[in-house]
Amino acid sequence: MGGMPVPRPQDAVPIRLTLDDDDTPTSVIDALFISRFASGEQPYAQTANIDPAKRDAPLLPPGATVLRRSSGGNGRTAVLAEGEGWTLLAARWQQTLDVTVTATSDELAREVLELAVRDAADRPEPTPENVTMGFWYFSPGRGPRRTTRQITAASWQDVRGNYTAPVGSAFDELMKTTPDDITGRLLLLHGPPGTGKTSALRTLARSWRDWCQVDCVLDPERLFNDVGYLMDIAIGRDDEEEDYDNGADGSEGADGGGDGAPGGKRWRLLLLEDCDELIRGEAKHATGQALSRLLNLTDGLLGQGRNVLVGVTTNEDLERLHPAVVRPGRCLARIEVGPLTRAESVAWLGTDEGVGREGSTLAELYALRRGGTPASVPGQSTAHSAGLYL
Repeated sequence: MGGMPVPRPQDAVPIRLTLDDDDTPTSVIDALFISRFASGEQPYAQTANIDPAKRDAPLLPPGATVLRRSSGGNGRTAVLAEGEGWTLLAARWQQTLDVTVTATSDELAREVLELAVRDAADRPEPTPENVTMGFWYFSPGRGPRRTTRQITAASWQDVRGNYTAPVGSAFDELMKTTPDDITGRLLLLHGPPGTGKTSALRTLARSWRDWCQVDCVLDPERLFNDVGYLMDIAIGRDDEEEDYDNGADGSEGADGGGDGAPGGKRWRLLLLEDCDELIRGEAKHATGQALSRLLNLTDGLLGQGRNVLVGVTTNEDLERLHPAVVRPGRCLARIEVGPLTRAESVAWLGTDEGVGREGSTLAELYALRRGGTPASVPGQSTAHSAGLYL
């Protein structure tokens, strides 16, 4: 039977380029690059994301002809180049590099991409005080993105004196935790601002780096309200998982799934800082499904088969937290990080000048050491208990 001819994809989706005052030279480069893929002239594409990338990485394979180059004031640069049967777009923003190749065959696209990104990754020599930490965020138009940075983290021995005695004892146990010790999947640090919760997490990343990749989620309020974003971070893809034996120097998508023994899959700790609205008592009503998804990630179906821990910091008092968050069995550790006592504060500072009657927070002590005066509210006590369990 005869019929209407089926249009080719490139004919069914006509390409039109419209520019306005909001467009930039990089917008034009993006449009020019995608045209050959859309038309079907080069129907195969391969992409690589490198973070961090070397600043002087050439990005172009031998014999490439540069068609367009743009350097923007916002730090984004883009290069459009071509060779026989292929086209390449290399876009850099700060330390992140995206390279995409379209070609007449999948084999050619892979070959050109490998040549372009060869030796482009910047892998600094690991040092005892440096830890590779990942940072997740949602980018409009690009979706979930992960970038990595080397952060400086002190050893636990060096910073233990920043915490009051019972808190230090709880962190002693947490710092030496191994995969075999993991029971609950939630790590909860709560207490007033300036008590050193974030500093403790940096030190924890250093203590656990042999078996756990630590990633900080910069927009946790979106994470648990966007199922696609949550799935990208929590589930990942099995072909991205890496073993312990690959070392602790960062791993894209090392999302676990092994048995937690050396040679198995690396664990991941997702850090959610200052999530007061998410886990306080009225959270279920205020945030809809967000709290349920957080709990599901820690001990529900979503977290099954994945070696994922969730670390949450909050300034809320324990009594104001949702009971489902703090119930026994869910938390690997629940530690209230409070100010140092007056005696501990005086010992830390070396003088009693400026130290409050009930003690001081770590931030206040650093301000006093620098010669500043800590901000305070007259008549408001800074005393806090330090209830905890591990």
